[in-house]
Amino acid sequence: MEAKDNLQRMLANIPLSDDERAAVDEGQVALYQLLERLVDVPTPAGATPREIGVPATATLLPIITVVHGKQG
Repeated sequence: MEAKDNLQRMLANIPLSDDERAAVDEGQVALYQLLERLVDVPTPAGATPREIGVPATATLLPIITVVHGKQG
């Protein structure tokens, strides 16, 4: 749910063309499909995400404003 909320905020804050929006949507679907396939793959510690109760979701990083140049 958090990843979906982050994606919605990103889509609301960044103007995208129809093609760009479709690419974001397709990327989200691909990400969730990958997470579902990995739910039974052991982690480096040995347990699978399903065994340790990790939901098959992803957290997107927040988008921040980057200022170039000298400040102050």
